[in-house]
Amino acid sequence: MRKLPMCSLVACLLLAVGAQAEERSAEDIIEFAALTAGGDAWRYASTNVMRGHATLCRDGEPAACVHADDYVMYRLYPTDISEVHAGTGKFRLDAYVDGKVLFKNSFDGTHSWTHRGRVPEDEARESQESNFGFSAIRFAGREGFPVERLLDDMIDGLDCYTVRVHDPSGGSTVFWIEQATGLIRAVGWPTPRGYHQRIYSEFYWIEEPGFMQPGRVRLYYDGLKVNDIYWTEASINVPLDDELFVLGE
Repeated sequence: MRKLPMCSLVACLLLAVGAQAEERSAEDIIEFAALTAGGDAWRYASTNVMRGHATLCRDGEPAACVHADDYVMYRLYPTDISEVHAGTGKFRLDAYVDGKVLFKNSFDGTHSWTHRGRVPEDEARESQESNFGFSAIRFAGREGFPVERLLDDMIDGLDCYTVRVHDPSGGSTVFWIEQATGLIRAVGWPTPRGYHQRIYSEFYWIEEPGFMQPGRVRLYYDGLKVNDIYWTEASINVPLDDELFVLGE
């Protein structure tokens, strides 16, 4: 009987890693991602204030691009949610160009606002469905948030696990987790604007409380890049007043 050739050391190691990847359950992958992101310090963080700059392009059109040289997000993370693609927690985003307001958007836990005032509910709902979703992974695996493993893929040339997180409302959110590191490389879900995907890169570690922050976030709708954001600094668990999230009054 003809013997099969033995694999090289590198090839055998790759086969072993591949076998381990095949054996990982969706729950294992979510836990891997959470540990890489900072464990409980990440999963139960209360707030995040991110500062940086961004190139914002309406409908992916180069002529419509604006560079916001001062871009600030205030995020109060939700402690309990049932529908991740509705407004969750609290949120505010300020964009400036040369010191002048480009826009201000916020969600105060109940209503949405711009710097011009309160947003009508139907318009606010559409915006929430197009922008809220990442928090699903912090609740993944808990009661009401079952997870399933999908076909592996690549993000930015990196091998990734693909995991879908369901929520109690019947919605779902897909995450791509880098196989080698556990970094959350992308998230996606269908929205009124088209299929939305965010790709994360240029991560850095925040020592206190121990939190993995993506330094770059690219936003896509139906495959077209619309925003390219650089978060050059972030502060975790900073107290945020409720009034911060009410604009235009």
